[in-house]
Amino acid sequence: MGKAKIERMAAVLTDFRRTVLSQPIALAAVGMLVLASLIQPNILSLSNVLVVLRQVAVMAIMAIGVTYVLKAGRIDLSIGSLLSLCTVTTVMLHEVLGPIPAMVIALCVGILSGCVAGFLVGYVRLNSLITTLGMMSILQGITLVVTGGVAAYISNPDDTWFRLFGRAYVLGIPVPVIIVIVLGLIFGLVLTKTVFGRHIAAVGGGEIASIFSAIDSRRTIFMTFVISGALTSIAAIVLASRAMTAKTDVGSGYELTVLAGVFLGGTSLMGGSGGVGRSLMGLVVLGFLANALIVFGAPYYAQWITQMVIIIAAVWFEVASRRRTVLA
Repeated sequence: MGKAKIERMAAVLTDFRRTVLSQPIALAAVGMLVLASLIQPNILSLSNVLVVLRQVAVMAIMAIGVTYVLKAGRIDLSIGSLLSLCTVTTVMLHEVLGPIPAMVIALCVGILSGCVAGFLVGYVRLNSLITTLGMMSILQGITLVVTGGVAAYISNPDDTWFRLFGRAYVLGIPVPVIIVIVLGLIFGLVLTKTVFGRHIAAVGGGEIASIFSAIDSRRTIFMTFVISGALTSIAAIVLASRAMTAKTDVGSGYELTVLAGVFLGGTSLMGGSGGVGRSLMGLVVLGFLANALIVFGAPYYAQWITQMVIIIAAVWFEVASRRRTVLA
């Protein structure tokens, strides 16, 4: 083995070690999952793996869009309410107009919501946290007005081809999982291999510096929110297809679960770093942890506690790391 090859292998191992050590929260979560699988081997059985992947598919689709927003240095808390509105829209209009018009209109609703949030944050320069909190309340209010507070449902779920998006299998793999894989590959490549993806990283890493690099930060931020809204509407279509019904608050709490998974994957709250693949892996690990809690008989609220601990720990670790960098 030549000296150059040894040096390359050493460099790869060094980079791997740094990556692992830079994500202690994810490492701890994986460790807990491994421990749980040793106690209960069925957790990592093929059937249970497919069940977990199918369960996290909706949140994984949303996480792809949230990753774009976070990498640009912003945050989107409106995705839970937008999921409720788009899911209700899809289910209600399915009964009136049919599956295709219902899906198209739901997609337009998601894109429109993203345009409004993106315009306010990107062009008007409002704080993304406050703006999306306001959007969260507005969207939930619109959902209540549209439905009159009554749950919507599809009357004959077994007689419509719309069920394929949420209930069907291809070669034993749930269709929602296939949708996540396809969207993950597409948007992952866009984020890492295109000029637009590099612009997002530049804006999130240092917006002022990106402006001097002739990057239109306003347009970049605007587009990340549009992407987040569009992907949330796609997630709503999958959720509607799977459940065939929708309560007015069906998306409540999804935003926290998605953020917990994205942070667990190592996407930075401060912007500039992170990736679609890492976010999806974080959601999968979080899904397995929630599944393990259920298997061991833990109460449902234990999942919420786990999510909050992950979010707080991720923010604390990132702030601590940046402070050490600054002090250094």
